[in-house]
Amino acid sequence: MTTPALLPLSGRRIPPRNLGPSSSSSFPHHRATLRLSEKFILLLILSAFITLCFGAFFFLPDSSKHKRFDLGLEDVLIPHVDAGEGGKNAGGGYLIHGQGRDQHRHREEEERLRNKIRADHEKALEEAKEKLQKSRDEIQAEIQTEKNKIVKGLKNKSSKPLPQVPVPNLVGINSGDPVDPDIREKRDKIKEMMKHAWDNYRQYGWGHNELKPIARKGHSTNIFGNSQLGATIVDALDTLYIMGLHDEFKEGQEWIDNHLDFSVNSEVSVFEVNIRFIGGLLAAYYLSGQEVFKLKAVQLAGKLIPAFNTPTGIPWAMVNLKSGVGRNWGWASAGSSILSEFGTLHMEFVHLSYLTGNPVYYDKVMHIRKLLQKMDRPNGLYPNYLNPRTGRWGQHHTSMGGLGDSFYEYLLKAWLMSDKMDMEARKMYDDAIEAIEKHLIRKSNGGLTFIGEWKNGHLERKMGHLTCFAGGLFALGADGSRDDKAGHYLQLGAEIAHTCHESYDRTTLKLGPEAFKFDGGVEAVAVRQNEKYYILRPEAIDKYCRVSGGFSGVKDVYSSAPTYDDVQQSFFLAETLKYLYLLFSNDDLLPLDHWVFNTEAHPLPVLHLANTTLSGNHAYR
Repeated sequence: MTTPALLPLSGRRIPPRNLGPSSSSSFPHHRATLRLSEKFILLLILSAFITLCFGAFFFLPDSSKHKRFDLGLEDVLIPHVDAGEGGKNAGGGYLIHGQGRDQHRHREEEERLRNKIRADHEKALEEAKEKLQKSRDEIQAEIQTEKNKIVKGLKNKSSKPLPQVPVPNLVGINSGDPVDPDIREKRDKIKEMMKHAWDNYRQYGWGHNELKPIARKGHSTNIFGNSQLGATIVDALDTLYIMGLHDEFKEGQEWIDNHLDFSVNSEVSVFEVNIRFIGGLLAAYYLSGQEVFKLKAVQLAGKLIPAFNTPTGIPWAMVNLKSGVGRNWGWASAGSSILSEFGTLHMEFVHLSYLTGNPVYYDKVMHIRKLLQKMDRPNGLYPNYLNPRTGRWGQHHTSMGGLGDSFYEYLLKAWLMSDKMDMEARKMYDDAIEAIEKHLIRKSNGGLTFIGEWKNGHLERKMGHLTCFAGGLFALGADGSRDDKAGHYLQLGAEIAHTCHESYDRTTLKLGPEAFKFDGGVEAVAVRQNEKYYILRPEAIDKYCRVSGGFSGVKDVYSSAPTYDDVQQSFFLAETLKYLYLLFSNDDLLPLDHWVFNTEAHPLPVLHLANTTLSGNHAYR
């Protein structure tokens, strides 16, 4: 719902002024509008009067001062020469040379100042006339623009410059053009989809967090609080850049520079804001080199740090950007923090310490890691819930889908991003995957390999849509796996991917459900109605999800006449379209030995060993 503060002025009802009992019939309702204009007239006349007063005060000459001291270079004291006796100085006195010219020049100066004041007066009146010809909306917009300039100026004065650090060797930013014309056509189609999504957001939801493409208006959820932070703009920046949509990229940059403000009284998800905003801003900085993105990322990170003020150092799920007060989701196992949330900060926070030289970000995420290493894990598994007050596990529920997924992803990617030097992270990943394979991975009666969920000692034979990332995870982690099991994990990843493909192929729309079961004769099919929806996660969706105002999720992938959920998620532009574009690009575009994608698909460069020895970056070392 559009907030009242964002409604155009012309759409607001302005109550008529109290004109007295005799005036109600003779003055129609539009007099309220005229009264407002009269206020503007009075203000403009007052400003002109003040201008004249100040002009008179500062510019009119002070005659007493001019007569005594305003002398030109030629008006100096010279010996008084008497006309008598050979022209020699008889009187020995002095006179002021050029007094007549001095008085004449004073009169000219006074006339020049009068003319200037007269011109300023006429200019002020002309400006007042121009103002009166503008609508209230235009005047309000001008006032807001001036306010924004002042605020921006104050922020620029208060912001501290960040230390200069060499940017890692960035490979494969402007490449990837496929030679095959058929593949090029597919890639161009993905680019067109991105334009369709962006242009409609630009027209109907600009500045809002997301778009309702059918209602054609802005949309937001509680993960962003009650503020319009332009989540889609930040999330889409690197995709726009990679696709060569540089005009659109500049539009987004200008909005971020002028309007993105984190000093708002708004409670946000630490996890979502980290992966979408900090990840998106850092990726945009590395790709474009524009300092504004780095500065905004550091500003936001400072707003998230208070979330770590808990007895254990495990951060709250939510934090108020203004007050710094944090809390957890009410539904999360007796006030627990969630594994996939507090465990998905490492990549972004390491880069923050690298770019700023400030170890606080690195220290926060390493503290989380050290705490987890000390804890007992039932069956070697990490439960999804951890109480930040007591440091004890909550409900013993383990999942590679929602609530757990990206924690395992970031263990592997911490190792990759460190140029494979962070062996502590690699060991934690290998140990976790071995326990998952032993307790969670099974084959169905029909031969489909799936990853179930462990709940209090029992395996639930259900796989979430989010769990499908595991196919790629196993393949990505195959290289470097212990006991020379690279081939095994490549095969396991392929089997998981096949199962997820089947979950798509067995629906009417060929779009995957949110979750699917493997009970009895039902395999890779959603049973509950609340598990049959699809919300634009990274898959091919142009046929059934495209609408005139953008792209929308659908509520039932088994229905031949789908109902739309009317939400264009910001991650559709950040992840879905970026992954599809890269699939139809050559491997030299963002090669994986130089870039690591965060869980929102924002590429961050590998920090090679040479870059970790920089002075001022001891935190990363």
